[in-house]
Amino acid sequence: MSMVSTELKSGLLAALLADDGFRPEEPKTLEDTQLSQTLVESIICKLLLNIGSMSGRKTAEHICLPFGVVEGILTSMRTRQIITHCGSAPLNDYTYTLTDQGRTRAQAYMHSCAYFGPAPVSLEDYITSVEAQSVRNETPKEEDLKRAFDGLSIEPGLFDRLGPAVNSGAGLFLYGAPGNGKTTLAKRITACYGQEIWIPRTIVEDGQYIKLFDAAFHEAVDQHENSIIKADNFDHRWVKIQRPTVVVGGELTMDSLEIRFDPINNICEAPLQMKSNCGSLLIDDFGRQRMQPQELLNRWIVPLENRVDYLALPNGKKIQVPFEQLIIFSTNLEPSDLTDDAFLRRIPYKIEVEDASPEEFQNLFQIFSKQFGCRCDEDAVNHLIEKHYKPNNRPLRRCQPRDLLSQIRNYCVYKGFPMEMRPEYFDLVVGSYFTVVAGND
Repeated sequence: MSMVSTELKSGLLAALLADDGFRPEEPKTLEDTQLSQTLVESIICKLLLNIGSMSGRKTAEHICLPFGVVEGILTSMRTRQIITHCGSAPLNDYTYTLTDQGRTRAQAYMHSCAYFGPAPVSLEDYITSVEAQSVRNETPKEEDLKRAFDGLSIEPGLFDRLGPAVNSGAGLFLYGAPGNGKTTLAKRITACYGQEIWIPRTIVEDGQYIKLFDAAFHEAVDQHENSIIKADNFDHRWVKIQRPTVVVGGELTMDSLEIRFDPINNICEAPLQMKSNCGSLLIDDFGRQRMQPQELLNRWIVPLENRVDYLALPNGKKIQVPFEQLIIFSTNLEPSDLTDDAFLRRIPYKIEVEDASPEEFQNLFQIFSKQFGCRCDEDAVNHLIEKHYKPNNRPLRRCQPRDLLSQIRNYCVYKGFPMEMRPEYFDLVVGSYFTVVAGND
């Protein structure tokens, strides 16, 4: 499939604004949407079949197209006796309902595909948006990393190793012992890239609807809070979101990496890597998925090299979509034990997250004591280290200050005591903590 033409890029999709970057412009005509009138009519028919009746403006609002575009389509449908007026509506509008002929047509549309949400965006327009908003267009600096990791205890040496990897957008392995914050680091990395992005709610290609927006992974931004958005109209088929961080762990399967088809409603859902475009995709606990690591690596070896992925539609057609995200593999295992040199070459950064130093361990207690609403007692922490860590050669893991303070809080709540960091409290909770959960990340 060829990339979108220069003319198309400069048509529907405005490129760059100084404050807002990429932003989809409101379509003025049906041609601007890159959709056929038949497609829009089918959505309107299915909407009225399910709702019963609706004003023209409410119909336009529901399918996320301007009333000026929808009004002409409604007029055409009424002329052809697919819909009819069943009342007046404010602002020189009418309430519409299906005729018998329209109901028969709508039922046929529903049988073919049950989708009647926001009008979709063409695959070409989606490709344009990803190219304009890719993380590889961003160049985070040291101050961006410090802002993204604010509130975390990060050693300067780790910053210096993470910075070039984040700046490259080329992907990385975070590896090391459990409990040292690899997952937390990975989740913060996306914030290094700054601004929000626009994604289509739904994409259409070759008559197939692919749902992209997913509230489980995409955090919508209130567009009305932005003064620029108030002043300028935008295409409501798109939604503005925080740059996504898609996190998957042991539940990841090969099916999650392909377009998933609902045979009952004949609607598709985008795969995880597509939902993470222009953000980060974290494969947590890599090596512990139900699939073999080599299966996943073989599936992605070409996309990582070429930055495009090939997906199959339910009708058998292959489509080419961008593979534009920062891939992060977080693992407790050595990367070289999981894969071969060919794949490691495509993930150029391998960063070990080491155990905390005694100074950082103390600093972590300072940070978490504020969250738990108590004073940090350095003597109590020193007692903890000298009595429970050094004699047993226990490593200082970054998750432990938070976990131990959590257990002390629970004990104090149970006893009705004020929350305090006291040596005897550490003595009390250490036994159960290290016996039960030592080694968990």
